This record gives sequence, C-alpha cells and structure tokens, in this order.
Amino acid sequence: MEQFPEPLVPGQALDARARARFGARGSSEARRLAGLDIVAVALTWVDISGITRTKTVPVERLEHAAAWGVGMSPVFDAYLLDDSIVPGPHVGGPVGDLRLHPDLDRLVPMAALPGWAHAPAFRYDQEGAAHPLDTRALLRRLTDRLADDGWTVKAAFEIEWAVSRGGGEEFSPAVRGPAYGMTRITELAGYLRNVLTALKETGVTVMQLHPEYAAGQYEVSVAAEDPLGAADTAVLVRETIRAVSMAHGLAATFSPKVEPDSVGNGAHVHLSLWRSSGDAPVNAMAGGDGPCEMSSPGEAFAAGILHRLPALLAIGAPSVASYLRLVPSHWAGAFACWGPENREAALRVVTGAEGERPTAANLEVKCLDAAANPYLVLAALLAAGHEGLGGGRRLPDPVHVDPATLPEEERVARGAVRLPASLGEAVAAFEADDVLRAALGDAVADTVSTVRRGEIELLDGATPEEITAATRWRH
Repeated sequence: MEQFPEPLVPGQALDARARARFGARGSSEARRLAGLDIVAVALTWVDISGITRTKTVPVERLEHAAAWGVGMSPVFDAYLLDDSIVPGPHVGGPVGDLRLHPDLDRLVPMAALPGWAHAPAFRYDQEGAAHPLDTRALLRRLTDRLADDGWTVKAAFEIEWAVSRGGGEEFSPAVRGPAYGMTRITELAGYLRNVLTALKETGVTVMQLHPEYAAGQYEVSVAAEDPLGAADTAVLVRETIRAVSMAHGLAATFSPKVEPDSVGNGAHVHLSLWRSSGDAPVNAMAGGDGPCEMSSPGEAFAAGILHRLPALLAIGAPSVASYLRLVPSHWAGAFACWGPENREAALRVVTGAEGERPTAANLEVKCLDAAANPYLVLAALLAAGHEGLGGGRRLPDPVHVDPATLPEEERVARGAVRLPASLGEAVAAFEADDVLRAALGDAVADTVSTVRRGEIELLDGATPEEITAATRWRH
C-alpha cells in the first residue's frame, strides 16, 4: 500500500502529482470504509490549548479531502480553553485559510462511534506548503532530525481520566471503591470492558488498565511506538474513552484538576532512545556504563530533558489548573530531579525487571498532564533530548527519596530545584529558552506564549474552585 508522502521537509509543497496520488489513495480508502458502513470521517488536530478540534467529511468526499484538503481558519490556534480568541503575531484574526489533509496511514474506523472513522490531519497552507503551526508536522521534522543522527525514539502516553455520573457541571464520582481497589473494577466492569474492547477494535494495543488514586479515576497504558504514532494514539484513546463513557451515561474528564482538594489527572510520557546496530536496534537506556546502566547517549538524552524541564512545563503543563496538580508529595513530579523508580521525581528512570531491561528500560516524564497538545509535548521533549545528545550532557546525582523531605540546602546542592509553581513562571522559563524556540520555530513559540498568557489573564484572581470548574470538562 502506498504511504502518505512526507510533507514535512521545510519548503516542500504539494504538487499536482502528489495530489493525484493522495486522491487515488483517498478513493480506495473511501470504498473500503463504505464497505464497513462508515459514513463520515473526523479529521482532527490539536490546538495550542490542548483541545482536539475537528472537521468532518462524508466518506464519499474523502478522495477530494485527501487531494485538496478541507478548509479551516488558522484562528483556532489562538483559541483559549473557553473558546475565546487571543490575537497574536501569527494568528488570531478572521482572515486566512489553511487546508486539513487526512493522514491516510492513520485512518481507522472508530469502534466506539459506529459509522465514523478517524484520521489525524496534516495542515497545509493554500499553496501546498506545511503550515508553520502544524504541530504534527513539527513532531515529524524533529523525529527525522534524530533519525538523521542515527537515533529513533519509542514513546507512549499514560492516560488518566476520572468518571462522573450525571450530566451536570459538578463532578460526581461514578465509583465509591478505594484507590487501586478491585471494587472499582467490579463497579464499572461493563464500562471498562467496553473501553478495552473499543480500543482493541480500533487498533490500540493496551498494556494495562487499573483504578487510580483519585475519586472515580482510572489509568490506561498503551504500547510504545514512534513519536507521531504515540501522539495520534493518545488522541484516539481519549476520544474512544469519551465516547464509551457517554454511551454508558457517564462523563469522562482528562482535566489536570477535577476537584480542588484531590489529586489530578496526569499524562505521563514514556520515552526510550534507540540506535540501529546490526540486525536489531539497541536501547540506549540499558546495557551501558552510566547511571542505571544507561549508555552515554542515553544519559545525555535524559539530561537534556531534565535540564529543560522548567521551560518544557509551558508546553506539557500548559493550563493554570496544571499547577493545582503539580504540587510536592503528590507523585506529580514537582521537583526537577531524577531517580530510579522514584515516582516523586519529575524524571523517573524505569529500569524494568531483570532480564527484560534491554527492551523495557525507559524514561518517564511525570510532570505533564492531558491539557497539553501531545504532538507539541513530544516535539519539545525530542528537541530537549537532542540538545542533550549534541552537548554530551550528564545527569546529576540521583534522588532516592521524596525531594520534598530533603532540607532545602541539600536539594539545592543536588540540583533538585522546585519546578515552576505557576503557569506564569513556566512561560517565563520557556521564553528564555533559545534551544526550544529554535527547534519549535517562531510561529509555534510565539503562539504558545500568547495563548498561555491569555489563559493566565482569563483566570487571573480565580480561586482553585473557580479554576477547577472552568477547566473540568474542557479536556
């Protein structure tokens, strides 16, 4: 089967030949979907506020959409979480258009939405060039940059969500069982069975599902894949969970803070760096002479991420509500430190069980949440890791305890500084980071700052209860 051509080389445009190939592939896929009783395809993208937006086409229009795209205003990248618009230097007004082109390699029927298929979209301008605010294209470019240096990355998101009964604005936990308790599985066994079945039928490989700590909270982990696939899967998993929840008369929220006095929902990212070697790739996070048996490149990649965590929070913890979640001693990773299997460190090194480490060892970035655009998160993490590789960075000494329990002078000596405690602090760190700006590009970096500052102004002076209420059902 012909692959969707790479539209991500800077300056590359869609020419007539490429459009013809796209259209032919779209026609073939439309016939296949019609045979499965699919009537429409949702083309999705994720905006800078982390909200999945869509335009849909009847299946018989898929050929045209593949070749010529679907028109959309660029203004959505300047939307705040309440759908108000904050004008910036690159987007924010009523003028302009771009085109959504479905990535047909990721086109799948949605088991949770009978009659519907899903395709994440690449975004182009009207001349056929990649749109500068297309974060899917950005992620592919940065993945390719690592590949040019001989590296690949495997990635996956852990998805946490909380389930509520009733259709009101308040949150009413759908289960009463204890944290991590089997009772919570029993209470919603049919619902969870349908979540797992729908994910499997949609092509998602689930590794595990379990009750979590907060009221009504669950977590699902999926198999690692290439970064673009991992971000696509994160979107697909969330929309599948949302649809199954609604079919059961429930409401799912992925917000970083569901109730002001409880822990929130994270969206931890797992990453491992691999080098091609002979017949099989080698995991740089295992089998080396560095900390936790990392190789030197693996350590440098990890150190690059750790070094830039304060700035990365403007992308990975992008809401005012994120900082109600990101507090010490809540397993949220509120300190910029690392440690083997330390769930209070912002960067946890997952060593894996003895005998499985060559394939299982990976990094878990714990300070991130689901208000983030998953494409932008992974792009920024790859940029930070790439800089670490190029600079030969090294990790400081590991932290083996909850860093909040250490005397302040010892934390400072170990470099285990408190991460930004507000979105404003994170934005300031991001705006001072030239490496991330260069990797993301001016259009993305400026729009991130504009949207973040817009949300800060929107919720200025709000109480934790008001912030939680404003964000609870937006993600």
